[in-house]
Order: sequence, then C-alpha cells, then structure tokens
Amino acid sequence: MEHNLAVGLDIGTTKIVAMIGRKNDYGKVEILGIGRSKSLGVHRGVVNNITQTIQSIQQAVQEAEAASDIKIEGVTVGIAGQHIRSLQHSDYITRPNAETVIDEEDIDRLINQVHKLVMLPGEEIIHVLPQEYKVDGQAEIKEPIGMYGGRLEANFHVVVGQVSSIRNVGRCIQSAGLNLEGITLEPLASANAVLSQEEKEAGVALIDIGGGTTDLAIFRDGIIRHTAVIPFGGNVITEDIKEGCSIIEKQAELLKIKFGSAWPGENKDNEIVSIPGLRGREPKEITLKNLSKIIHARIVEIIEQVYAEIKNYGHEEQKKKLIAGIVLTGGGAQLKHLKQLVEYITGMDTRIGYPNEHLAGDSDEDITSPLYATAVGLVLDGLKRNERKKIERQEIKKAAKEEEKPIEDIKEKPVKKERRSFLDKLTERVKDFLDNAE
Repeated sequence: MEHNLAVGLDIGTTKIVAMIGRKNDYGKVEILGIGRSKSLGVHRGVVNNITQTIQSIQQAVQEAEAASDIKIEGVTVGIAGQHIRSLQHSDYITRPNAETVIDEEDIDRLINQVHKLVMLPGEEIIHVLPQEYKVDGQAEIKEPIGMYGGRLEANFHVVVGQVSSIRNVGRCIQSAGLNLEGITLEPLASANAVLSQEEKEAGVALIDIGGGTTDLAIFRDGIIRHTAVIPFGGNVITEDIKEGCSIIEKQAELLKIKFGSAWPGENKDNEIVSIPGLRGREPKEITLKNLSKIIHARIVEIIEQVYAEIKNYGHEEQKKKLIAGIVLTGGGAQLKHLKQLVEYITGMDTRIGYPNEHLAGDSDEDITSPLYATAVGLVLDGLKRNERKKIERQEIKKAAKEEEKPIEDIKEKPVKKERRSFLDKLTERVKDFLDNAE
C-alpha cells in the first residue's frame, strides 16, 4: 500500500467500518472507499466473540476494497470499551546536572517513571498525556525543553485499559489477514475528526455516543485534559423501546431512527405508528409520544452521567470553563432534538460534530455523518503515522549518504526523530505479543 494512503478500522458494538483515505495536494483528506458490516462479536466496545469479529472485519474490509479498488494490507484501529478508565497523576525527576538544558530524554525519563505506577491486575497504562510542567517550582510551563533546572515535575492524564482486551483486538486483526499499523484511543480519534483547533484551545467536551458506550474527551488550551467511557449507548435505548413497546429489536431500532425524538413534548397525542404483528398476529399501535418518553428517560440518564464527568473535571470553576461547550458525535448524535436536550440539561452551548474538519470539500455527504467520526479520525491518525515514518526514512537516507554507508548499517544509529507516543509503543508491544504467541 502506498505511503500517502491509510486505512482506519473502527470496531464498534453496532458496526465495523473500514475506511480508506489519502491526502490530496491541498493537505486535505479524500476518502476513497468505505466498507461497513454488522458487528456481531463485540459487546460494549469489547470483543467477546473472536470468530464473529474476524468475519465482520473481513466483510467490512472486502467492501472497502471493492469500493476503492485498493488492496488493504495494514490498518489503524481504535480502542475503547468499558474497560478504559483514566486518572490524574503528578510525578517528578531530579536531574543530575542542573547546568544543562532540559531535553527530550529528561521528558522520556519522567514519562517512563509514570509507567511504573502500580495498576489493578490485568490493567496497563495505554496513554500518558502531560498536562503542564513545573521546573524548580516554577509552574504552568507548557514546554520545558531548552530550560535550565534541577527538578522537573509534571501533572499527567493517565489512561488505563485491560491489556487482554487490547490483545484480543490485535488477534482479530491478525487473523483477518491484516497488519496492525497503529492503535489509537477512540475518543482521541473522534476528536481529531470533528473538533477545530480553536475549540480545543477555548475548552470543549466531545461526547461520542456509540452503540455500546459513550466516550467523553475534554480539551482545554489545546491539550486533552480528561477522558471517560460510560458503558451505555444507543443500544440501551433500543432495548428500552423493545421492552416498553413489546416489539422485536429490529423494529425498535427502526422506530428509534425514523420516529424517535429526545424531547417528548414534540409529539401530539394522536400521532400513532402501526407496527406489523409477527406471523399473522394483529399489528401493534404505538403512540409517538410514548416512544419519545421512553427515549427521553434513557438519554437523560446517559447525558447526566456524562455531565457528572464534566463537572468532576471542574467545569464549574471559572478558571476551567469550557468556552466552546459541548460537541456531540457518533451514531447516537443523530437522534432528533438531542442538541436542545443537552443544552437544557447542561446549560452549555452544544453543536453536532460532523467529521469534515480535515476532509476534502467535495466529500460525499454520507461520509461526513457523525456515524463515521471515529473511522475518519483513525484514517487521519494512520496518515500522520505514515508521515512520521517517511521523515524517519529520509533522515536515515540522509545519514547514509553523509557517512557513505549502506542504509542497513545506519539503522543501528539513533536518528533524531519525534518522540514516539505511548500508543506507538503499545502497538509494538501488541505486535510482539502476537508474533510470539504464534
């Protein structure tokens, strides 16, 4: 697969999406092909049936290949699910020589120290995000590199997940005949696809309502400050409609999409929808008012849980106000009148997030649906990773030319490159585990 192409694979609870994208001459992303299949082996963002998940992945990939005429080899995958949690942590290092300036190695040392935190059994740190640094007690430093100081400390946002769940995702991808090129946290991927830099600076909460989970990511001053996964999504609403109206799941899902509203006051008492009965039974009549009451009760519960997380982060304090408010994305964001309900409950400005922030202007309307926010974000992440690899290769070639040595010898030499994120390192660890498990 050529270097300016990337494939995002969103393994969700409801659907699996494979999306192929490439950067055009204007630096925007063109989506070349998209494949989607029903997700059968995933529950609340966690793989619980490997065989079914492999089949669903293969189906989505084949569809994307047929649409784009491109053979898919490697994918960037998102991780989410109810096993993800986050915490705040402060740590420091004492530098041996305060007369030298702080460099990348000092920051790496500090971040590696955070990785030694003791977690619950089976959990592993998957993301360490520095918030702000302190050098010799001087606070609120965004970039300490190049400064002098003996004690370097920082506040970190640490994301933790179950390593077995992540390995299971890797196993599914490998068994589907694909290479695992990168792992990204799904709330981060969605945020890249739908949020502008200005919103991230001003302070914004991204709420991604999926089928099995609702992801939250809070940004302020351009930095991610808080993440959370709430183990409820659109599927529990469907479940409630099914129970409340005594109908089958397929009909409940259709009712929700076609007639559902988050605001019960919208419907008149005489608005009725008739649902065919099973096997010659009498059709069922359901009032839309009743339907939206069921939806309203559950969606209020989800929003209140998310809002509690936003308040936990400290939105109420004047200093931490999220000026850009809330952005709703994911399949659940398509529910009618949801924006108004979220504004009513939280009192915060709200908009629906479409993943068109980095897409080429002539992109198909289907692709820019909130449904595909995570998939678009994963493509963006894959393209960024390719760009980094390209720069590293150029550095190696340049060093080989200067030293007049074959490129293979130069690979041993450390090339000055951007600090690798822990997700890159996690990807390598998962790959090694899968190779050794063969």
